[in-house]
Amino acid sequence: MTFLNPWLLFGALGVSLPVIAHLLNRYDYKLTDWAAMRFLNRTVRVVSRQLRLRDILLLVLRCLAVVFLVLAAARPTTKEAGGVLSALGERRAGVVIALDASFSMMHTEGGTTRFERAVRKVETITEGIPPGSPVHLVLLGAEHRVVVRNMLFDPERFGEILNEQRPSHEPLDLDSVPRRLKALADEMDAVQKEVYIISDMQERDWKNQSPPSREAFTVLGKSASVYMVPVLGGHENVAIASLKLMSGVLRKGTIARYRATVRNCGTNPVTNVRVKGLVDGISVDAKTIPSIAPRTSETVSLFVPFRNPGPVRISASLEADALEIDNSRRAMAVVRERVSVLCVEGDSGGSEGTSGFITSALRARGTGGSEEDFSVRSVPWVALPAEDLDDFDVVIVADVPDITPDQAARFEKFVRQGNGLIWFAGDNVKAASWNERSRREGIPLLPAVIERAIRTSDAMGVGRPLDPTIPNHSVCRPLLSLPEDLLSETRFLRLLQVTPSASSLTVLSLAGSATPVLIEHSMGRGHVFMFTTSAGPEWNNMALTPVFPMLLQQMVTYLTAREFEMPRRVGDSLSLSFVDEPDAGDAVFDTPSGETVVVPVREYRSQYVAMLEHAGEAGFYRARVSVQAPGIPVAVNVDTGESDVSSLSMSELVKVFEGTDIAVARSDMELADAIERTRTGRSLWRVLMVAGLLMLVAEGLFADRLLRKPSRAEGPGPSSATAEKA
Repeated sequence: MTFLNPWLLFGALGVSLPVIAHLLNRYDYKLTDWAAMRFLNRTVRVVSRQLRLRDILLLVLRCLAVVFLVLAAARPTTKEAGGVLSALGERRAGVVIALDASFSMMHTEGGTTRFERAVRKVETITEGIPPGSPVHLVLLGAEHRVVVRNMLFDPERFGEILNEQRPSHEPLDLDSVPRRLKALADEMDAVQKEVYIISDMQERDWKNQSPPSREAFTVLGKSASVYMVPVLGGHENVAIASLKLMSGVLRKGTIARYRATVRNCGTNPVTNVRVKGLVDGISVDAKTIPSIAPRTSETVSLFVPFRNPGPVRISASLEADALEIDNSRRAMAVVRERVSVLCVEGDSGGSEGTSGFITSALRARGTGGSEEDFSVRSVPWVALPAEDLDDFDVVIVADVPDITPDQAARFEKFVRQGNGLIWFAGDNVKAASWNERSRREGIPLLPAVIERAIRTSDAMGVGRPLDPTIPNHSVCRPLLSLPEDLLSETRFLRLLQVTPSASSLTVLSLAGSATPVLIEHSMGRGHVFMFTTSAGPEWNNMALTPVFPMLLQQMVTYLTAREFEMPRRVGDSLSLSFVDEPDAGDAVFDTPSGETVVVPVREYRSQYVAMLEHAGEAGFYRARVSVQAPGIPVAVNVDTGESDVSSLSMSELVKVFEGTDIAVARSDMELADAIERTRTGRSLWRVLMVAGLLMLVAEGLFADRLLRKPSRAEGPGPSSATAEKA
């Protein structure tokens, strides 16, 4: 036998109270000798023996009542099968029900979702839970949500709560499941604990568990009776895995090319997959993929026209299938009336100078159209103080010898406001001066410290090419369409040797080395790109190849975007930042389901930020400075890793948990039989509580009877006295 509250056993010392009271009452009288007493001594001795016997009986009843009540409060339990205690006790266990609520549970087969079938499994489990048993209900996802915590089980109330639950848009974080469930089980005051995990047992999660995760499940199986309750399903699902801007300018009157990647997560090929491109919910383009092989992806280009300036909601969608939550992918763009670029040149300028190559690259159009996508203004570096940076979206600094501290401060403010800066090296650059100007409080202006110029050509004067491995960066996407031999023809004769800062990212580098060619870092709401080579043909031939215009135009498009244009995933934080302190102390986020969330604006790294900590839904959020302000859409997508809905087979699931104490319930009947065999714990506190109350009742009735007997004995006295007086 064990006690859930063993410290309360010290209450058994309360047995001494009735004993002490009894002993004190023995001396609570005064002896008075009088003459007639000698005639009553014999009768008194006989009655005294009877009174002592009655007092001892009352004392025993009171002591037993105290002992039984203390034992009941200590919550004794036993796991012994058979015997008197086992027969008298109640079968009881603390129960943790973990219900998989990741979005794969929305997969529909036969008109019902996996989540609906899982709820029916929970109802089957709860049929065997005695009322009053401690129960937890937790929904598993990226962040596990405890819906019911240590509730004394009430079938009706629990059923109401269960029917209110819905699957989330999150993936399942399997590694944290066993530790979370063990913590919940440890919270319960129960000698026997049961954990039920109801899930679709996705192959991607459960088959390839990490060693720490498997060890954690083993520990969980030793601390409680753990039952895996599978809700298995089919394998077929098609999802849009990504939607990316490949080329184009976010300007009114232009057309941008987006690439949608469609993945067949199933085991059978799918045909005639239709993909629609939408702008603000209106279809603008559609493509059909003839066939997608199992476990493979295909891409299509969707051309999106920008007819009006302002924020635009862009999405790609598929026709309805068994899992609709991943049939849409969203992006967002802020379309401008125009995109203005200021080119600051360190040499004499003119059409034959560095600015000429930059201007030609920005105005180059693959379609052969005449309208310019960018408005470009070129000035010599000595004229920079007269320029108002607020008139431009991007500033390109090419081979500029030096800038003043005031100009460095203006550049920093310009970038922090959400604009972009592109820096090119050259013969005129004074490294020491730029390092000094860049070294400001907080994040430096340039993403690297300049050391010296180095030659990267061989003995024959042939420069080293770009690394053909193109990274997954937005500005590099147009280069993916170029053949590798064209990239290898882009040669670099000289570069600046630099030391990148800890917060920077190397975007492009030389082949065969880690020597950076292009480095980026963020500052406030904007970004700074740093080329360690020149923008003209003095140090390379890049300006003479298709790489230069494709790269430069994509960089300007990237720099003119806003931080809220970057798509987020469910579970990410959403932020809205301000350079200057806003008038309102709170920002507002409207969720896709229509809920309004108010978030305080806080100062962070020389700017003001409002952050919604957890985006729990897929769709377009709307961020506002205040309730009355116009909203800015923010795209939130699901993690399509969860879209692979293939479940483990029953034999595979049994194999996964071989060597552990975890049982796999193949059917409802097998689950019921397993519970019947293992639920041997008996709770005795109710029996002891009833026994204690019976002792109190018996003591009270017996004491009341003893008090009434003297009253009846004394009754005739007054009548006799009255008769004598009469």
